[in-house]
Amino acid sequence: MTKQKLELTWIGKEKRPKLEPRILLEDPDKSYHARHRVSENDLFDNRLIFGDNLLALKALEQEFSGKVKCVFIDPPYNTGSAFTHYDDGLEHSIWLGLMRDRLEIIKRLLSEDGSLWITIDDNECHYLKVLCDEIFGRANFVSSFAWEKDKGRRNDTDISSAHDHVLLFVKNRDIWKKVRNPLPRTESQKARYRNPDNDPRGPWLQGDNGTAKSGGESLLYPITLPSGRVVLPPKGNYWRFSKESFERARAEGRVYFGANGDGMPLIKRYLTDVQDGVVPRTWWPAEEAGSNQSAKRDHLRKLLPDIEPFSTPKPEELLRLILHISTNAGDLVLDSFAGSGTTGAVAHKMGRRWIMVELEESCHTHIIPRLKKVINGEDPGGITKAVGWQGGGGFRYYRLAPTLIVNDRWGNPVINPEYNAAMLAEALAKLEGFTYAPSEVLWWQHGHSSERDFIYVTTQNLSADQLQALSEEVGADRSLLVCCSAFRGVTAAQAAERWPNLTLKKIPKMVLARCEWGHDDYSLNVANLPMAPSPPAPLPPAGEGRKTGMPSPQAGEGRKAKMLPAQAEEGGNHSPSDTGQGYDLCQARPQRTADLFDESDDK
Repeated sequence: MTKQKLELTWIGKEKRPKLEPRILLEDPDKSYHARHRVSENDLFDNRLIFGDNLLALKALEQEFSGKVKCVFIDPPYNTGSAFTHYDDGLEHSIWLGLMRDRLEIIKRLLSEDGSLWITIDDNECHYLKVLCDEIFGRANFVSSFAWEKDKGRRNDTDISSAHDHVLLFVKNRDIWKKVRNPLPRTESQKARYRNPDNDPRGPWLQGDNGTAKSGGESLLYPITLPSGRVVLPPKGNYWRFSKESFERARAEGRVYFGANGDGMPLIKRYLTDVQDGVVPRTWWPAEEAGSNQSAKRDHLRKLLPDIEPFSTPKPEELLRLILHISTNAGDLVLDSFAGSGTTGAVAHKMGRRWIMVELEESCHTHIIPRLKKVINGEDPGGITKAVGWQGGGGFRYYRLAPTLIVNDRWGNPVINPEYNAAMLAEALAKLEGFTYAPSEVLWWQHGHSSERDFIYVTTQNLSADQLQALSEEVGADRSLLVCCSAFRGVTAAQAAERWPNLTLKKIPKMVLARCEWGHDDYSLNVANLPMAPSPPAPLPPAGEGRKTGMPSPQAGEGRKAKMLPAQAEEGGNHSPSDTGQGYDLCQARPQRTADLFDESDDK
């Protein structure tokens, strides 16, 4: 019998993008750091990345897989309707597919004790939960928190939404249970512990004692109070503690019998004996976690008075709760939907390393000005007082490099002319799974995958003599992947036999089939997706075109478009178009880049 599984399906689920692992380019003019150190723990190597967040996640994958302790994302809630008929499931399917692609990379980025927190509303929450079950496993679902995002009440709707969901999934639940942090006790929680009998061990609270409705005969024994009165549990009840536990607690002075020694016995639970903190609850009221309104009104408007804040910004108090539970000082936090930068601001104030990704202009209009004030110690709001933040540290600003492969004006794939030698070497190292680390001593070491395996990238056409010299310098105890424009004098098979420590690959043929080149936007904002083009009108029957004024497919441009290269050679000497929109088909087609780098040309 075939084993079946519960699965969420949607239109286009089987389609997966072939993402290009772009390199990241730092812009020092937009990077920022404090003018001096505030403490020895200041963190400077945080990253703010401007660009498509799916491509950015792919760009981070090689370096940061298994290293991110906490991921917080606040994705678009998909509450709009991009299409005329929402019920056909197309918009919903697009959203699920785009979320799936991101979540799969996020799972690979998480450390074994890492966690993912997602804020979402009712519109997609339950579908997203099932999707995460598939990716992370149902056993790694921890909880769905209800965060009170709005303390007010709207009267222009049938139901006024007061909360959002915060879904919590972890990489490994068994490990997570051991490392997650309890929340600190509030003053009101500490006030529940009292010391009416001046116990030298300090404040205490009644433990799991008194009486219960269920139990056995062993829990019906008599107890003699200090007053001399003998008591039993009320009829139909039992003591909550065994006789042995009671006698041991009494001997240790941990039993309270009331101010006059005549009350029913209570076994004490001291504040000093309980764990340092409390287990988080799934209800997060605005008084503890802030709200959209408090974030906008009490913090962001005052922090950045000249900038219009987001309509529903996440409060710093909410992120503080999440990062307190899931991380410790120095851990790495990632937010790939940075928005106004709350995650980075809170992580910075709490001494966590952070990476944020944002595609919209809010990266420059909101996030950078906000982070500068945090770093300069000029942000008095949010959690600043609660954590004693005084400024310091910094961040580095990156943008995604352009696509590596572009088409020339004849439609042939070529290396993007925007790439210099260093960018090309880094890009090919990443594509081949090498760490880009150019040696200052050995000119042919551009990166490494182990202590003995290296990569060398050049746009030269290497001769047999050059390859021989390179092989001798590499030596028999090391291996080198050589990425070059071409090599001559030997075939690939001959080269492999002659220089076993070298592996030769040609640019760009070696990577042409790897990725979706030139795809810069995997936007999750389905409301901005273009409408599909209308299907072309069918061609009229033969001869009908002349009657209606339509050109016949056998004449004019129709004939030109159907000409084969062999026929086109008879058309005369026409030059390729300089407009970049193709070339005249009367000119024999230029040779493809893949043809130029075919293995048979290695001579």
